[in-house]
Amino acid sequence: MKITRPRFFFLLFLAAFCSAYLAFGATLSKDEVDALKDIAKTLGKKDWDFSVDPCSGENNWISSSIQDRGGSKNNVICDCSYASGTVCHVTNILLKRQSLPGTLPPEIVRLPYLQEIDLTRNYLSGGIPKAWGSLNLINISVVGNRLTDSIPNEIANISTLQIFAVEANQLSGNLPPGLGNLPQIQKLHFSSNNFTGEIPPTYAKLTSLQELRISDNQFSGKIPDFIQSWTSLKKLVIEGSGLSGPIPSGISLLQNLTDLRISDLSGSEFSPFPQHLNNPSLKHLVLRSCNINGTLPTYLGTMTTLKTIDLSFNKLSGPIPSTYEGIIKKVDIYLTGNLLTGPVPVWTKTAKNLDISYNNFSIESQGSQTCQDGNMNLFSSSFMPDDLGRVSCLRSFECPKNSYSLHINCGGRMATVNESIYDDDSGEAGRARFVHIGERNWGFSSTGNFMESNEKGNHYTTSNESKLSITNAELYMTARVSPISLTYYGFCLVNGNYTVNLHFAEIMFANNQTYSSLGRRLFDVYIQGKLVMKNFNIAEEAGGVGKAVIKPFRTAVTNTTLEIRLYWAGKGTTVIPERSVYGPLISAISAKSDNEPPSENGNSISPGAVVGIVAAVAIIVILVFGILWWKGCLGKKNSLAKDIKGLDLQMGLFTLRQIKVATNNFNISNKIGEGGFGPVYKGILSDKTIIAVKQLSSKSNQGNREFLNEIGMISALQNPYLVKLYGCCVEGDQLLLVYEYLENNSLARALFGPEEHQIKLDWQTRHRICVGIARGLAYLHEESRLKVVHRDIKATNVLLDKDLNPKISDFGLARLHEEENTHISTRIAGTYGYMAPEYAMHGYLTDKADVYSFGIVALEIISGKNNSTHQQKEEALYLVDWAHMLKEKDNLMELVDRRLGSDFNKEDVTVMINVALLCTNVSPTLRPAMSSVVSMLEGKTIVQETVLESSEVLNEKKMETMRQYYQDLCISKDGPWTASSTSAIDLYPMLMDSSYLEGRN
Repeated sequence: MKITRPRFFFLLFLAAFCSAYLAFGATLSKDEVDALKDIAKTLGKKDWDFSVDPCSGENNWISSSIQDRGGSKNNVICDCSYASGTVCHVTNILLKRQSLPGTLPPEIVRLPYLQEIDLTRNYLSGGIPKAWGSLNLINISVVGNRLTDSIPNEIANISTLQIFAVEANQLSGNLPPGLGNLPQIQKLHFSSNNFTGEIPPTYAKLTSLQELRISDNQFSGKIPDFIQSWTSLKKLVIEGSGLSGPIPSGISLLQNLTDLRISDLSGSEFSPFPQHLNNPSLKHLVLRSCNINGTLPTYLGTMTTLKTIDLSFNKLSGPIPSTYEGIIKKVDIYLTGNLLTGPVPVWTKTAKNLDISYNNFSIESQGSQTCQDGNMNLFSSSFMPDDLGRVSCLRSFECPKNSYSLHINCGGRMATVNESIYDDDSGEAGRARFVHIGERNWGFSSTGNFMESNEKGNHYTTSNESKLSITNAELYMTARVSPISLTYYGFCLVNGNYTVNLHFAEIMFANNQTYSSLGRRLFDVYIQGKLVMKNFNIAEEAGGVGKAVIKPFRTAVTNTTLEIRLYWAGKGTTVIPERSVYGPLISAISAKSDNEPPSENGNSISPGAVVGIVAAVAIIVILVFGILWWKGCLGKKNSLAKDIKGLDLQMGLFTLRQIKVATNNFNISNKIGEGGFGPVYKGILSDKTIIAVKQLSSKSNQGNREFLNEIGMISALQNPYLVKLYGCCVEGDQLLLVYEYLENNSLARALFGPEEHQIKLDWQTRHRICVGIARGLAYLHEESRLKVVHRDIKATNVLLDKDLNPKISDFGLARLHEEENTHISTRIAGTYGYMAPEYAMHGYLTDKADVYSFGIVALEIISGKNNSTHQQKEEALYLVDWAHMLKEKDNLMELVDRRLGSDFNKEDVTVMINVALLCTNVSPTLRPAMSSVVSMLEGKTIVQETVLESSEVLNEKKMETMRQYYQDLCISKDGPWTASSTSAIDLYPMLMDSSYLEGRN
């Protein structure tokens, strides 16, 4: 039957009249009224008017429509259909944005018909009552409070529960496994707490789950593979959670996803981009800082539903696919901080918002390049600095003069503070924006949009509404903010050491006892590419909200540029006081050189007088230096000390007296090794720290350059698989390096050193050592800010700690890898038997030289034998040749160290041998990247088949010689755990038993 519009409104009026009639005279039972009174006391709710019935909808029992639009709720909702419309029962309590100061009320168990308790954004403390587990609740929302303790296991008893939201509290402990048994749960919001442990396996059963938020916690383990069973999932948010990758491939099975956000995964394990993630309804795709390598997937360009793509801060390479032209006008795309190459497509000029800053694109016309082209951020998009070190898009800017300081009032107007003028920075930024105004010698790059913002636009500056009672308040009334990354870039600066002051004040949270004071802002700060503050919390450092804190840092400007980057790594609250209040915030920046600028006033001196003075001084200086040199008072060591002090390195400078006391005046009993660098001594500092001291020998083939190189390289690199340098000592004729002491010496000594120093390394330990070395090299080549080629990877340069974990040492020969030059002709230096052929013969150096050396070390780990040996009247025999021979004969297991017996995993051994052979391929282009090596060794990717070149095929005579030699090494009267003895007795060696090739340029 068709219902006309007048008839529809009549029926609607009739239904409303009947409901009112049924409620007329219906009241809430006395038991529930008394329960509400007790609940009010526990919550600190003081404005409920019990002079009227709570179900009447009068006197503050139901919030107004204006309050509802503002986000606050003050509703007690009843069902009055019981006992023929004479009895009411409370079904919903919604008290949102009330800043209630009490605790969660266990008294709600006295409301047996209650279905929903929503206490979002209050000031409640204490824990979640266990008694709540006895109710048939549908919704529990306590977002944005001060709750502590763990989630009670009893919550898992609420079989009717559909929403459980505890985001932005201070809850801790492991997630209850029992929650995985909730049959109707649709939303779980755990973000911004202190939860630990792994995601319970029982959660695989949550097939009705539609939303999961677990960001900003301290979880451990990997993202579980069982997420593929959550086929109803629409929103998944895992940012700064503590979980590690890789992203499970099964995520592509979640075809109902509309919002996928995963960022800042722990660990350094690389993973490919998820395949077939072309969900038909996906709107927001965020896979930021997830250690993703490979190329950009072409299928993203065909996904018409997308609104956001954020793949920034990964290791993606290659060009931007042409398919992206179809979405470029309607999708915000962030590709910041990758390794993308090739030309920037012309059609990117029409982008809605595109950030490709910090990549390696090739720019055809350098003269016309800008840092901002429409809505495309091109800042540092190509790695082609000019002669002054500036990024290529600023090469057309001519410095009127070099500056000795920098002052910026971030987000605010120009201000004069302590006679220093802070530049105006009040202009609005954008989602993919580099801002550089006029003749200023600075600019900033801002990346990202605030997800789930309640406002139509995104604001990238903020201001304080009330007056701040702090010194120099004009610097802190405003601030610049960013949702992901904010980089300030200064240029045209005089080279030298600077003091950088970063000014902060938290002005977006309240300084009172309301929910607006409960926000936590955390972000990371980098200066000149080096992490200087991790999880920095402004309010915590300043001692409260609205208080200023200045963080000083010492840094060096070496190419006239200064870079300060602030990055949000998924930590901190995102819903207090509103959604999208998070990310880095900075109030002002000041930087001042140690060098004083030249005076512009004072008495002038005639040019002739200047020439005369300079000439006289020059003659005197030459005479004095000549006499001192002739007397032997000047030398390289003094110059070296000045060079080291000028580096302003973040490490200790020890005195010779400290070192002598620690080593008992270099007592022979403390000597633990001897390398090409010189002797190595064990020492104990006054604070009981055990150290290893490497002393430069007068006979050393290494000079000051290698000494400085090692200090500079290793002090800039921090990784669990790299040896830690505590500092150095340059005093008199002494050159000393002070390292952490590693109890188990070098891998070479453990494998094939003197019998009394060998260590029984089982297969699992050998495999772990090999993976660790690979991880260390992957960090050097691909993950560190400085891309480094070690040049001398060998078993003596791999040290073992007390748990037999490997650490790469000896960076005296390391070189920066210039990615724009794939082949660099360089002075050849390394160790015979470990150098890649193209490097040893032609001096062509790339990171593939280290890959070759790693392959040799891997074979040594497998076989327990040194790579090369020289027989009298015979040519050298190499372990890698024997491995190739055994592979040809399909007898790879003969390569395995006989000391292992049968106690090894044959499949793992086969994989490691094939990886080693792949790494030692004669052609460098056929060798894998170290991140791929790690993936292969861990069984995540299949090892490619090694193809032997004709030059690698051995004649029968040599094969028999090698078989006899390597089999003889395993025969010993002292049992199966005796290996060949070599000169591998040194700890932290610069050289062991090989010589360096020098003099080739």
